[in-house]
Amino acid sequence: MHDEFLCHVTGYGTCGGRRIGVPLGTYRAPTLALALWWLRDRASWIADRLDPQPEAEHLPPGALVPVGDTVADVPAVLRGWCRDVDQQELIAEALAEGRLIRVAVSDDTTEYELLAESVDALRMQRTAAALFAPVA
Repeated sequence: MHDEFLCHVTGYGTCGGRRIGVPLGTYRAPTLALALWWLRDRASWIADRLDPQPEAEHLPPGALVPVGDTVADVPAVLRGWCRDVDQQELIAEALAEGRLIRVAVSDDTTEYELLAESVDALRMQRTAAALFAPVA
């Protein structure tokens, strides 16, 4: 059983013709349940910032307008992922087996990536690489 998990959230965009990643958060979760909770929390956090409620006090009236039908609705996808019990179970199983999980969603300008991986699996990969390194 994998006991600790590294979780990362990154936003990627293009600047000067190059793909640039901006870290949006990192968490070292002591349990699988906390890793899943943190990923859902960050997905909701991104969705709420991209698509705030129109009645929010900090927004002047008319500040928000609906996007066109051709624009990907990243907030809706992230909120849907958070509510999808089957997806959450698949991710939990993959993490428990020591596999890296990646959830990515993008719109016209930005890709949002949520990653999680077992700390134990990372240690095992590094150890295996060191044990089987070619000797020159």
